Amino acid sequence: MKKLIFPIVMLLSLAFAGNTNAQDVPKDPNAPVITFQVDTINYGTIPHNADGYRSFKFTNTGKEPLMISDAHGSCGCTIPTAPKEPIQPGQTAEIKVHYATDRIGQFFKNVTITSNAANSPKLIFIKGNVLPDPVTAPANSTTTPAATK
Repeated sequence: MKKLIFPIVMLLSLAFAGNTNAQDVPKDPNAPVITFQVDTINYGTIPHNADGYRSFKFTNTGKEPLMISDAHGSCGCTIPTAPKEPIQPGQTAEIKVHYATDRIGQFFKNVTITSNAANSPKLIFIKGNVLPDPVTAPANSTTTPAATK
């Protein structure tokens, strides 16, 4: 029993020490800040295979150039495209997002943006509902009344 106490105390000490390190780092007051006009785009109710492209506009409201290092969707059906060049302070840019509208039903997906911004990582969201294809009747599908005797 005595042999177990020392390793348990050591593990608890390491857990508490690792937890405080992230809080001790001061934020850079000159760091870039990514500020979106909207955090969520609602596609609304759209037809099957509709245009799945939307754009999120944002501004670098910090004091240094903003560099986006990664933008990825929460699944393979959500594909973001972020600018590769630095976004200068005060400059506006956009992240384009494509949702695969061949998937029927309601959706709520997120895009994670990783950058050198003080508020990184940043999540933005898309949501909506894709309708199934309407059922179409064949061209010559007129019904005739049953013959009566």
